[in-house]
Amino acid sequence: MGGTPQTFQQGEIPTVQQRFQAVIKRRLKVHIQDNPPLFPWETQLVEYPEYIDDRAMVSVPTWGWAAQQSKLNLPIPMPERVFQQLLDKCLALVTSSLPLGAKLVQAVESFFPEDSQAINDVAGLVLRSSYRSADGLDTMPNLDSSYSELQPRQQMALSLLAAKQLLENLTLPISPTNPVVERQWLTSAGFLTLKVEYQSLGKVTKLRVHSELPTKGILKLQGDTSQAMAQCTSPGCLSVELRCTQLNQTYTLEVELKEIDQQPLLFVITPTM
Repeated sequence: MGGTPQTFQQGEIPTVQQRFQAVIKRRLKVHIQDNPPLFPWETQLVEYPEYIDDRAMVSVPTWGWAAQQSKLNLPIPMPERVFQQLLDKCLALVTSSLPLGAKLVQAVESFFPEDSQAINDVAGLVLRSSYRSADGLDTMPNLDSSYSELQPRQQMALSLLAAKQLLENLTLPISPTNPVVERQWLTSAGFLTLKVEYQSLGKVTKLRVHSELPTKGILKLQGDTSQAMAQCTSPGCLSVELRCTQLNQTYTLEVELKEIDQQPLLFVITPTM
């Protein structure tokens, strides 16, 4: 039983189109209300406050240690989040007894899980040379590039180069022939300055750390069997020291500046005779 096809006069067609569009809009509106779209960084619907308390923002620590990236010798900057993840990896590896090459590989391998052999190859190049002097490091990017524009092997080389410099910054080798080592680390609140002294007075050997902190903080110097700690409630100078009772013992120096970062900055001091 076929029906008679419906026909429209010429003037009625725009009216039908308007009604059709209205129906589509209503359906889309209902669908969006039932299934709100997510921002790219969201995996589920999140309720945000209508306003942000400025005082609360001030009290939340930032990635204060990551400001040091501007002091590294890199051809181009890395995204802050990527650099922070790399710094976290280096802080976890700095006390390891692994050789530097193995530390570099472990620091970046989670960024490139499918390219373990390439990481080892590029790590070898980074260990043997710097990007400015190495013709063999053809993986390094052009100075006009941005990180997101790099090829995976170039991102790998940049990450390995940054990891090498971070681990070197965090390691303080000291000896009777090189009794004083100094470091500066740029934080979001200003420079953290460290001066490590290896003092030998007769049969007594001491390890002394002088620091200048940009905010209130805590210093913790620790050996295998001893520990020294000092804290200050305002920016300024702070010192700790320990007697060196064993030859070639490794010490750790932990710097806490809670106002800028929840995670302490960890240095390794390696005295040698």
